Amino acid sequence: MSTEPQPIDGLPSYAELRTRTDAPAGSNWFLFGRDDQIGTLNLLRHNSLCEAAGEVRDGTAFHLDLPSDALTSSLAPTRKPAEHRIFSRTPYHHDEWLDGFYTQYGSQLDGLRHIAHPDHGFYNNADPRRFTTDDGLLGMANLAAVPIAGRAVLLDIGRYLEGTGAPLDHLSGPAVGVEVVEATAQAQGTEIRPGDILLLRFGWLDWYRNVASDQVREGLVTNQFHTGLRQSHEMVAWLWDHRVSLVAADNFALECWPAQPDSPFFTDPEIHGGHEDPHAGIMHRALIGLLGMPIGELWDIDALAAACAEDRRWSFLVTVAPMPLVGGVGSPANAIAIR
Repeated sequence: MSTEPQPIDGLPSYAELRTRTDAPAGSNWFLFGRDDQIGTLNLLRHNSLCEAAGEVRDGTAFHLDLPSDALTSSLAPTRKPAEHRIFSRTPYHHDEWLDGFYTQYGSQLDGLRHIAHPDHGFYNNADPRRFTTDDGLLGMANLAAVPIAGRAVLLDIGRYLEGTGAPLDHLSGPAVGVEVVEATAQAQGTEIRPGDILLLRFGWLDWYRNVASDQVREGLVTNQFHTGLRQSHEMVAWLWDHRVSLVAADNFALECWPAQPDSPFFTDPEIHGGHEDPHAGIMHRALIGLLGMPIGELWDIDALAAACAEDRRWSFLVTVAPMPLVGGVGSPANAIAIR
């Protein structure tokens, strides 16, 4: 089965986007309208819910969010686990609140306020001076209102590489190139259709929960080398040219962390000026900032992947329900797969 992209919407290819002179090169800015705030979720229009419902065969649902206590310590130095408070007004009543709730702590969806391109700014030239809690520009409420539901496919990269005898060594944080992504799709016989939601399984969460020692897990916040996609224009092209509406994975940042030294997404000051930025060279800048593609991270895909591998069926229906937080930067994913 061919996995070549089948564009049906008249939108430019990524190669054509990189030649733009009316907007930042490599961006799709203004192609969905100058006031657009949902980016590649516009592509869900190609993803018929009636057809997506046909992907449900055995009626099994999978919750793709980690429990709140699944990460024993934060994976990012700026994010901490929430403090959960419960109180009672009477012996027959309970209520609760959260202190220090970081919307992108666990299984999450990065919104379009999250990352800008350092040279060009935020998606669709949105003015970051409006990024306040009472202004909805590029906020999560826009993504929640879409709503996000449709056909999804899983590419089980970790299982594919294990089958080739070259499993990923998550301790060293390997970079996975686009050729491996494509080879996985070919080996599975998986067709990616315009508007699909794409899930990538590296096997990172399985390693984190079942293989990594307590010492290794505790050290991840300071010694961050995480498995993920290699930063490249070819990878961005693969996602855009396949008209992926949303991409999510079971690892820390979708892409490998930190960015590879040959990443094409370093800015000139980062290359020549020694500018210290933990986000230097990351592909988020192209995916979120230039294409408006929401990114899911730390999704709990293992049980779903096992079911897919058992019957060799890698497509299903997915719903994603981010918090309708006005002005929100990110959200718990609240994702469910039904197959």
